[in-house]
Amino acid sequence: NGRKQHYTATFEGVLANLKRRYGETDSDWMRQELEKYMAFQDCELCGGSRLKREATAVKINGKAIHEITSLSVKQCLETLGKLKLGKKEMQIAERILKELNERLTFLHNVGLDYLSLDRRSGTLSGGEGQRIRLATQIGSSLVGVLYILDEPSIGLHQRDNTKLLETLKRLRDLGNTVLVVEHDEETILESDYVIDMGPGAGVEGGYLVSHGTPAQIMADPASVTGEFLSGKKSIPVPEQRRKGTGEKLSILGCSANNLKNLNVDIPLGTLTCITGVSGSGKSTLINDTLYKALAQKLNQSREVPGKYKELKGLEHIDKVINIDQTPIGRTPRSNPATYTGLFTLIRDLFAELNESKMRGYKPGRFSFNVKGGRCEACEGDGMIKIEMHFLPDIYVECEECKGLRYNRETLEVQYKGKSIAEVLKMSAAQGMEFFANIPTIKRKLKTLVDVGLGYIELGQSATTLSGGEAQRIKLSRELSKVSTGRTFYILDEPTTGLHFADIHCLLEVLQRLVEGGNTAVVIEHNLDVIKTSDHIIDLGPEGGDEGGTIV
Repeated sequence: NGRKQHYTATFEGVLANLKRRYGETDSDWMRQELEKYMAFQDCELCGGSRLKREATAVKINGKAIHEITSLSVKQCLETLGKLKLGKKEMQIAERILKELNERLTFLHNVGLDYLSLDRRSGTLSGGEGQRIRLATQIGSSLVGVLYILDEPSIGLHQRDNTKLLETLKRLRDLGNTVLVVEHDEETILESDYVIDMGPGAGVEGGYLVSHGTPAQIMADPASVTGEFLSGKKSIPVPEQRRKGTGEKLSILGCSANNLKNLNVDIPLGTLTCITGVSGSGKSTLINDTLYKALAQKLNQSREVPGKYKELKGLEHIDKVINIDQTPIGRTPRSNPATYTGLFTLIRDLFAELNESKMRGYKPGRFSFNVKGGRCEACEGDGMIKIEMHFLPDIYVECEECKGLRYNRETLEVQYKGKSIAEVLKMSAAQGMEFFANIPTIKRKLKTLVDVGLGYIELGQSATTLSGGEAQRIKLSRELSKVSTGRTFYILDEPTTGLHFADIHCLLEVLQRLVEGGNTAVVIEHNLDVIKTSDHIIDLGPEGGDEGGTIV
């Protein structure tokens, strides 16, 4: 009515507002968003030890308990070896020291001697967590147990891999059965029996291709794995190494964690490999320092990089992209089609059909995220969640739409005899054939096929994709963009979970990105990736405090 009202209230303040919202929210997503404005720092009273002053006053050989736990496994073993105790003290400590030495030795034997004992479990990689659990099992000395390990060699240098294999053989020799899901060549060749699945991936797999000893697998012409193991198939060494654009990106004075004031030059326009034993400082240098420093300068990121002095050559790159193995979406609604932008093009195509125009349907009608065309019984999920209270929630197929996500009217609109739901059920390879006459859609689908994902369904839930698949979907999205030739890509162990044939495919994609003038920096232990790179930066010579230098 044109009337105005004024009232006065006290604003709680930005910091108080953020703190209150962080405490009140039940949403993990909201917590992650608010955490962008937060940073961890050591407690002023305990200095990060988490203990009272009285507890830290008790010392053995001049060291308090938090000083012992801050040591790496290797350093702790050395400290215990030098421990000087009196006769009475030795009687008290003898059994404790025996247990400590045994447990630390188990961790050392599975290639984890660089880890500090107080390392937060959330910062461990999947492979590290798995090997810690493996070390506890060796200590239990159980017999007649079936152990199942999923790619225990993840993140391991070839030298540490040998230690891991010896540990697995020790478990076997105790009288246990060890079942390992693995792509690592050395692990396969050292095994007693191999079961080879295939022949392809996704809908093209699910068959037993071959089984027997490694020698029998190598002799079987039906096995792709056997062909790579026997050397009939291999990833070739490039005839020529790229020299790059002649420019370089330099990061000087890196001293985070175990890095020893490193000065690193990365030639631009090349595929550069960062190598070194586990714990030598590869992730600290690239992920924690270089990536965060570049993201801060180019993307206005708020993440604080590891300690460094100077960054040179920034004018030669326009963006930095970290292509990791994190999921492409946190909910079942995310899928390869939505992530790559393909779904927008498909919805636009359906909206352009005569049937859609007659009914007045717009692109939003073909979205399962908004009201209109979706099935309202399941709100476009295709599944209905049933809460089981004291048990995990279960999902059942929606009875209304039979898992198709859309209502009957929307499904009546068809392109070349297929509804939107049937299109989402297609694999990338089938879709490429189906949309052969639509160049924009075909191009995006071709990039999915090029990265070896021709088998995945366009509407496949993001939560069901492996880390390797998620990473390659991200790569395909990058390939489908118009290249500026000045992008800096970072990949941390992209071969995780990949077969020899998939690694070959991945390398071709990386080479394509670099051919366009871009730069790719890859942290890797896989020898096939290392041998095909243009430039290598090897960190070491050991892990932990004995690493952090360029070898």
